[in-house]
Amino acid sequence: MTDLMITAPADSGNIAVLDAKNPKAVRLAIVPDGKAAFHQWFYFRVAGGEGVPVTYHIENAGQASYAFGWPDYRVCVSTDLEEWTRIDTQYKDGCLSFSHRAEQNAVYFAYFAAYPLERYRQLAAELVAAAVPCDPLGPSVDGEPIDVFRFGDPGKDKKPLWVIARQHPGESMGSWWMEGFLERLTDPGDATARALRDRVTLYVVPLVNVDGVRRGHLRTNAAGTDLNRAWADPSEDTSPEVFSIRQRMDETGCDFFLDVHGDEAIANNFIAGAEGVPGWTPRQQDRLDGFRDALSALSPAFQTVEGYPVDPPGRANLSIAANQIAHRFDCLSMTLEMPFKDAKVLPDPEVGWSPERCRALGRTCLSALWTTLPLL
Repeated sequence: MTDLMITAPADSGNIAVLDAKNPKAVRLAIVPDGKAAFHQWFYFRVAGGEGVPVTYHIENAGQASYAFGWPDYRVCVSTDLEEWTRIDTQYKDGCLSFSHRAEQNAVYFAYFAAYPLERYRQLAAELVAAAVPCDPLGPSVDGEPIDVFRFGDPGKDKKPLWVIARQHPGESMGSWWMEGFLERLTDPGDATARALRDRVTLYVVPLVNVDGVRRGHLRTNAAGTDLNRAWADPSEDTSPEVFSIRQRMDETGCDFFLDVHGDEAIANNFIAGAEGVPGWTPRQQDRLDGFRDALSALSPAFQTVEGYPVDPPGRANLSIAANQIAHRFDCLSMTLEMPFKDAKVLPDPEVGWSPERCRALGRTCLSALWTTLPLL
């Protein structure tokens, strides 16, 4: 009998082992967010199964928060946490199943390529070492700092721009996107990045929900709050991450806002605008169309056919970040969504929508921002 050791990493891990005695039918379950019923994110390590075919069954997948996203989904697998590939996955009768024969003694499985808090800390340290001004906004519920990095000196004639990611901790593609975006933004030899830093003041929060990422949550922070439903009236107690970011935005102003997310069901990259906010104007529509058109022209991986339905006029949910900021500052405010599945536009069956493809889109979004700047 094979002795499998299945564990959820202390940083960002999530899995419960129901029965691992039989490698032909390992029974697992996803653990809900600590103070909320959301669950769909999983990330776990399997040791002791080298050379042995193992079949895994996540038995509560049918009760997941977005179970409609499982069809056509394929699990991510890695041995080094850098290179992630996809494996065949079946969803039937509420159970998510996949088989794998590990070539090494330890292998990782995840809903999407994992981006733990420790990797973010390394990224933040590299930005600080590169002399990028960092202003902690926190603390979070668990006492962690919420970092905002500033690119470009503030000035009377410089527009304030904001970019954030990982409000929902299980949407790890946001952090991989940030790696590409920040890598290009800090490149001293990149003319677009240099010109942008000269023209605007760009505030970047690479990881909003620090506590949720570390705890292995899908959607909420340590208090059980969905941060992207807290922007209308954030609380210092239950949503301090949003409270501190919105407070700083009120101080700096905002002419551009991009919130980076992942979508469980739509297998493509798309932009969700704020068309339904009260007082939406043709000028706001022109700015939104301008960014979408620029990104479409620059990236074949982006598309504008699929996306969320547009809210009826005046009916947008102002507790959602992009809607609140558009209404609050009369600015171009958007949500970028990337897929958990492979993108139907330019699919890659081996890796699906992957960390490197996220990074590439992040780099391209910098060009789209530069192109759209005259409209802001």
